[in-house]
Amino acid sequence: MRLPISLLILLALLAPVPASAGPEGQMTLVLNISTAARWFDPSESEGLITPFIFYFMIHDALVKPLPGNPMAPSLAESWSASADGLTYDFVLRNGVRFQNGEPVTSEDVKFSFERYKGASAKLLKERVTAVEIVDPHRVRFHLKRPWLDFMTFYGTPATGAAWIVPKKYVEKVGDDGFKRAPVGAGPYKLVSFKPGVELVVEANEQYWRKTPSVRTLIVRSVPDDSTRLAMLKRGEADIVYNFRGALAEELRRTPGLTLKPFYIPLPFWYVFTEQWNPKSPWHDRRVRLATNLAIDRQAINQAETLGFSKLSASMIPQSFEGYWPAPRYPYDSQKAKQLLAEAGYPNGFDAGTISVDAANGSFAEAVAGYWGAVGIRATLRPLERAAFFKEYGEKRLKHVVQSTSAALGNAATRLDAFVAGGGLFTYGTYPDIEGLIREQSTELDRGKREAILHRIQQLIHEKVMYAPLMEPAILAGYGPRVAESAIGLITNMAASAPYEELRLKGK
Repeated sequence: MRLPISLLILLALLAPVPASAGPEGQMTLVLNISTAARWFDPSESEGLITPFIFYFMIHDALVKPLPGNPMAPSLAESWSASADGLTYDFVLRNGVRFQNGEPVTSEDVKFSFERYKGASAKLLKERVTAVEIVDPHRVRFHLKRPWLDFMTFYGTPATGAAWIVPKKYVEKVGDDGFKRAPVGAGPYKLVSFKPGVELVVEANEQYWRKTPSVRTLIVRSVPDDSTRLAMLKRGEADIVYNFRGALAEELRRTPGLTLKPFYIPLPFWYVFTEQWNPKSPWHDRRVRLATNLAIDRQAINQAETLGFSKLSASMIPQSFEGYWPAPRYPYDSQKAKQLLAEAGYPNGFDAGTISVDAANGSFAEAVAGYWGAVGIRATLRPLERAAFFKEYGEKRLKHVVQSTSAALGNAATRLDAFVAGGGLFTYGTYPDIEGLIREQSTELDRGKREAILHRIQQLIHEKVMYAPLMEPAILAGYGPRVAESAIGLITNMAASAPYEELRLKGK
């Protein structure tokens, strides 16, 4: 018997609708660094991009970069500044909860800011006089005076100050307990962690922005480049970061694998920590200039990153607001030797150690080779990344440091961390530069402020404070199961972010 059309329509409407598919599958991401537990706590953000690999995974911020927007509303659905520039109001998104079920409130925002002790914490707390809880979903920041860079320092990964942690939970477990078992408001929650070996996280299906597609992420630490490539070839890894030289070329030529270069604001530059000591060879500007002329930067670019990197003569990223394009140093080994002789070192000198993050040691090895060719004899001191930046921040590294940072921000944020007196990584400063840094920090005219920032960078270049190298391309690879690697979705962001965009084929 044929049923009437009206009855068929009614039966169709009453039929159960299948639930939308939740997170499925497992993806393995392999890093070239050894993961440290302190990178799970935004309050200790070091002015580097590395910890944000984990913040984007476990935590969430009032404001953060997202695809197509470097300062996107996140836990705060909106924010506004008063006409006089003295207050900033943030309106929190309704219904958002931490991974333990507690609601995200203004109290957590105030607590997270007051608890923050990472990069630029001193500057932020000097400028912010109070954080006022207006109501559970609205919080107001009061500034001592108008500050053009408040949202740059607070609302970008220049610092970790806007990343929100649950007040009640942190007070219950303490700082150390929080590092061991972090709870955030991000797209993935921690399942297990073996320091320096493996991190396992599982999808937070209540994440406000988007339910992650992949259920389980396994993040492994494998410092050896050839081992990481072998894992990718064997299908033991889906996405692997940071290849160099011959291995990067091998990855590019391997069928089924995809090489993807991406860029973060990551200049490498060499810091002469003893340039303020009159008894040190590094005190002589001619010696510092010689080190710059001795380096063949383009040859290192080709050998290390297949020519994808951007050569630079500045420690400020080229993409940053306030960047001044310093003239690049030519490769001139003969002139370098001449300068050393004029400075009293015709046979060169023992330059001590070059301390370096072991993950980037190959660049320092190449530089040491070029320096050795003109008589500047240096030995490498590679350190695991967490230990390197800990010693760097405590001013315990000696002689020469291969410095780097990929933290977002602008020229002012980078100068605050590495050049300004009292900066987290500053070994010394000059009075004229220090005076200009203070001056630009209170300037409210953007044009005048940019002119001051440019003058600071000109002085840095004239004094040859550093030996800038390049902004290296990061060469990553992924395997045939990956439909979306999330690499490069956020401009200037390291690794894969946002993680809720990761997708396996067939999903």
